[in-house]
Amino acid sequence: MPASIEQKPLFGKVTINTHLVVETGLHIGGGGENLDIGGLDKPVIRDPLTQYPYLPGSSIKGKLRSILERLLNKPLNRTGGSGTYRYESDDLEDGFTEIERLLIRYEGANICPISRLFGSTGGSNCWLEKDKFESQSLERVQNVSSRYIAWVDEAKTGRFVDNERTQLNPGEVVKEFIKVKGRNCPARLIIRDCHLLPESAEQLKKIDTGLFMTEWKFENGIDRVTAAANPRQLERVPAGSKFKFELVYTVENREQAIEDLQNIAIALAILEDDALGGHGSRGYGKVKFQGFNFSYRSLDQYRRITSTPGGSSEITTIEPVADTQALLDNFVRLRDDILRRLPPAEGNSN
Repeated sequence: MPASIEQKPLFGKVTINTHLVVETGLHIGGGGENLDIGGLDKPVIRDPLTQYPYLPGSSIKGKLRSILERLLNKPLNRTGGSGTYRYESDDLEDGFTEIERLLIRYEGANICPISRLFGSTGGSNCWLEKDKFESQSLERVQNVSSRYIAWVDEAKTGRFVDNERTQLNPGEVVKEFIKVKGRNCPARLIIRDCHLLPESAEQLKKIDTGLFMTEWKFENGIDRVTAAANPRQLERVPAGSKFKFELVYTVENREQAIEDLQNIAIALAILEDDALGGHGSRGYGKVKFQGFNFSYRSLDQYRRITSTPGGSSEITTIEPVADTQALLDNFVRLRDDILRRLPPAEGNSN
């Protein structure tokens, strides 16, 4: 069976539950700003049924991904629109992304800690080694000839050369590459939308700001030449609001699972020292996490749910920790706890 259509293994699911506490007013925009004169310029996103403010999982996922891209010093090889760039694996195997006449090295999604956590979509400007292309029956970009690429192992870029006998710079190697249609990699990490805790929702209902469960934030932009003021009104989730935050990690590889969970813990700690949502440099969006609870359910436990009395789910809980600092301080214990519940290394097909 070609590697491109092999089924991915599933060993189990690690679930992390915690409370996300808003420490300074937080704004994640909801769009659709069609209010009357004197209304809000930027409302927050709300649940359409309850009208409660909530935090989209997509916003948190994007923030954690950008944090890890910088932490792991990944190159920018994809355009994100509006002149922005980001990182993504073009294929499951290592290769080069051709972008604006540059060749940028990317790490294959099979081993890349960013792409295996958050997922990646196959690139359309992807160059893969000829040997890997032929061994995995991949689809090449039609009417594009193979090319030779030279690079240094430590470098993040490469260059096209005429052939394998081209004069090389010190440390460079050269191989023949094929332009292919890159393969997708599903994300292992699920980040749920964050909804208000019931007690926090009751508190917010009692505040009197003129808005339902949120606050106004009035700001002025000052013209540096004329000194004319440009007032605007933003809606924010008030400080003290608490949300339920849940992450689910799919275990596909024993060794990678520990590295991935460690990267998640570090990213959450960095997020506490950064900001969530818009206008973070102006004081918005400081958050913290309280009370981490972990559970693990193996594939065998899922299979036994309907065969045990009462349909027991047999969720295995792991000792909780109080906050993000405790999560980092106790990660070795948590790692060992999780490893005991995972399949042995020899049973890992990755």
